[in-house]
Amino acid sequence: MQTVADPIRRFTQLYEQYLQTDSPEHISLVLATTGPGGKPSARIVLLKDFDERGFVFYTNLESRKAIELKANPYAALCFYWESIHYQVRVEGPVEEVSEEEADVYFAGRPRGSQIAAWASQQSAALTDRASLEQRFTHFEEKFEGKQVPRPPFWSGLRVLPECIEFWKGFENRLHERILYVRKNDNWEQSLLYP
Repeated sequence: MQTVADPIRRFTQLYEQYLQTDSPEHISLVLATTGPGGKPSARIVLLKDFDERGFVFYTNLESRKAIELKANPYAALCFYWESIHYQVRVEGPVEEVSEEEADVYFAGRPRGSQIAAWASQQSAALTDRASLEQRFTHFEEKFEGKQVPRPPFWSGLRVLPECIEFWKGFENRLHERILYVRKNDNWEQSLLYP
């Protein structure tokens, strides 16, 4: 692949290439945040949207990741697409998506996932699985025959990229690393040793 001056366009090309080769059900990525005292925390989340503004995932705003991002609104993302031998790393500040964006996305989720968003007190201690299933049943009954509204504690978060690094695997560990760093409204590009 030729080097592209715009990293979002480059990401889009790789994303489409990955979808053609692997046909994944979801696009997962590692989201890294920092907790109290700067302790790192990482987990897998699903990419739900991206454009020139940034990369979006959805979550319970009372979850550990959301609490950490509220305290330190800066995150790192890592995509690894083995089938095309690429890793993409993104770093930048985080903002909540608009109410309209969150409503549209939530309305398109499967009904069971909508109800689960109400039922799960994500990251809180759970005494037993039966408690979660009871909460699910409660909300299933509450919204029976009705549209499930988006919970006020559930929304999307967008990582606004300040830097994006593309790593391409090659033989003999002679990998290619291209780093893009945002400077005002432009991207500066540099090549890094593997």
